[in-house]
Amino acid sequence: MKILINIPTWLGDAVMCTPSILQLVEFHPSCEITLVGSMISCEALKTLPNVKNTVIDNSKKSKIRFLGIKELGEQLQGHDLAITFRQSISSALLLNFSNSPIRIGLGKWYQSFLLSHDYERPKETHQVKIYTSILESFFKKKFEVKKTKLNYKRANYKNKTIGINPGASYGNAKRWYPEKFGEVAIHLAQVADIVIFGGPAEMDMAADIEKVLVEAKVKNYTNIAGKTKIPELISKIGGLDLFITGDSGPMHVATAYEIPLVAIFGPTDPQHTHPWNHPKSIMVNKNLECAPCMKRQCPLSHHQCMKEISAQEVIEASLSLLDI
Repeated sequence: MKILINIPTWLGDAVMCTPSILQLVEFHPSCEITLVGSMISCEALKTLPNVKNTVIDNSKKSKIRFLGIKELGEQLQGHDLAITFRQSISSALLLNFSNSPIRIGLGKWYQSFLLSHDYERPKETHQVKIYTSILESFFKKKFEVKKTKLNYKRANYKNKTIGINPGASYGNAKRWYPEKFGEVAIHLAQVADIVIFGGPAEMDMAADIEKVLVEAKVKNYTNIAGKTKIPELISKIGGLDLFITGDSGPMHVATAYEIPLVAIFGPTDPQHTHPWNHPKSIMVNKNLECAPCMKRQCPLSHHQCMKEISAQEVIEASLSLLDI
């Protein structure tokens, strides 16, 4: 069986759909899977079992996106089953143009006619369960949801190593403060080496943290923000002894490797995106009345959900996971 899967765009969402992909492989052990999606997501998931091909969706770069989607869909013909883990009109169009006889996903009134099987999105549940609900509905079978998984080899650090990740791609409201990350790093540098993570958009934040460390005369740190491609990023997170981050894609990477994890939540909903089935994780969250607002910027202009989280709270959570 040849299966086409339109995977989520964002790194964290892509990791959270891996239990569903693993379940598909369990149902059809000899299946051949083609993944289509963003470069980031395809790079992250291309080493999963039975993945034979990855295709980058560049249709947004087309002058007329509809025609770009049509052209891409026509290139993806020849699959027995097509699944989308993206709830959008563009993903439904892509599956429709692939001419796959079975096209399944979460439907909305404006895209359901493009899918052969569309299902209602579950309410108030974790994103991993939302993705797996698609398969449960199609196969008419309940199953125990698997853990998330990535297949890149873990990096090998010489010393005990802690990673800190100040960024979050969705928006500034999800980001804790560089000076607080710096305070945490200064304290933890006494017991482990520090690696500062981040994408190209977070290089300024990483530089601010590095400045705090330099002023405190901390030397056992490395700043790799903006210097890693996705395979290297995943590998380096996978080899850590502890990871400290906001609600972000790298948080879900650490979860896939069961790295001891301190996750800082503010405007987003822990019920929806908490580290899935991760016994060595601690969420730091103030549970304010205005949260979760799910906004990119604080709508009340005070950002108290993040401001009220102290460096000491994160330090104490970190030390408890390190058994120090």
